[in-house]
Amino acid sequence: MNERQRMSARHLGTAGLLAMLIAALAVPVLAQAPDAGREVVPGVVETQLAPQFWIDRLRDADRVILDADAIAAHNAQMQRLEPSLHDIEQLPVTLEAEQVRAWIEQASPRPTRTLYDESGKEGSERALDRLVAALDLKGIPQTQVTRYGMVVRRADLRTFPTHLHVFSSPDDRDIDRFQESALFPGTPVAVVHESRDRRWLFVLSQTYAAWIEADKVAFGDKAEIFAYTRRIPFVVATGAKVETVYTPERPAVSNVRLDMGVRVPLAQWPPDEPLNGQHPGFGHVVELPVRGEDGTLEFAPALIPRSADVSPDYLPLTKANLIRQAFKFLGERYGWGHRYDARDCSGFVSEVYRSFGVLLPRNTSAQSVSPGLAGVALDGGTGHDQRLELLRRAEVGDLLYIPGHVMMLLGRVDGETYVIHDTSGMSLLGEDGTLRRYRLNGVVVTPLLPMMSDATTATIDRITSIQRIRP
Repeated sequence: MNERQRMSARHLGTAGLLAMLIAALAVPVLAQAPDAGREVVPGVVETQLAPQFWIDRLRDADRVILDADAIAAHNAQMQRLEPSLHDIEQLPVTLEAEQVRAWIEQASPRPTRTLYDESGKEGSERALDRLVAALDLKGIPQTQVTRYGMVVRRADLRTFPTHLHVFSSPDDRDIDRFQESALFPGTPVAVVHESRDRRWLFVLSQTYAAWIEADKVAFGDKAEIFAYTRRIPFVVATGAKVETVYTPERPAVSNVRLDMGVRVPLAQWPPDEPLNGQHPGFGHVVELPVRGEDGTLEFAPALIPRSADVSPDYLPLTKANLIRQAFKFLGERYGWGHRYDARDCSGFVSEVYRSFGVLLPRNTSAQSVSPGLAGVALDGGTGHDQRLELLRRAEVGDLLYIPGHVMMLLGRVDGETYVIHDTSGMSLLGEDGTLRRYRLNGVVVTPLLPMMSDATTATIDRITSIQRIRP
């Protein structure tokens, strides 16, 4: 305290002196509070990491872009026009070997480039021979009855029926080239083949065909499986990750992970009867698929805590909600093919839109050119100024594609366009003209125009399409 404070304290007594001391000590604490203008990465400050910052800049933030009927029409058109999607409910009663073999060979081609294991050791031809043999293509029956199942736990989809992780270079540990995607509880699948060791199943889901661990799938009746997906009432996981409560009495429904957009029906359960030792009134009682001891499909009630981020219906598709949903992943680790219990760039945008009930293809290669979307194609003949004009017309929630990557348009600040995306990193030119790489490895907010693909090519000049979910 200074002299003036000491003189005043003589007249305040003990209580007043204590109050002054607290106030004096608080000054340096306040001075250390986070600076809202602090730059996180070049062009992005702390205040821009809150969804409300971007929502407040919109005039029509809460206008519904597509209502439920329009989304249903979009999904039907997507299913009809998009070649990467599988309408598994309409598969024939029996499948011929030629068709099954074609699906597997397309999904599991023998690698032609050098791959490395987790120790950095180069893969051998003998190891590849074993992987191809594990497909058991000779074991495909000439004709088989189409079998159906349902995923009971979040499960990886793999190029080959193996847990072996392989990489493009000896020092790479992130992008496992045998990791394809993931499927979530309640997802119907058509099971068309088994690996030689019977530990893996080759399945078709609506959005992907690949190998899945057999114990993550329960076999069931086709009608029962698809009836489950249409049951009402239901809840939708609207958080990035939602889990059922821990349940020692029923491990099959304990801590079941539901990623954003997963829909599960509510169960009929007496309001006063404990469920797995817990009162049901403080949660949502849902019905989940479980795998019986013989591998067949059963359904069991489970609790999602009332505090979980879920909704009794798909969210209204508005620009404000698009921003809110995208920001629920902010800072999540990048996970190629849904590795690390996370997701990659196309998985990120797919799951944001899935929380509104909107169907998208799984991969950027399909999303960027899908005939089921209303998009604008750009090519080498699209000049830089024309690209700037197309970008100026783009709206919040539009998807911007460069080869192998997708970004969601977030908004504009002082004429600068910003995107939110799940990315390994970005490159920018320094003041000295040298290219600097920023390792991001997660869901991030970045300015678009300063981003460079190399020292001479701006990222905007590599955009191949701008896709929009619209009427």
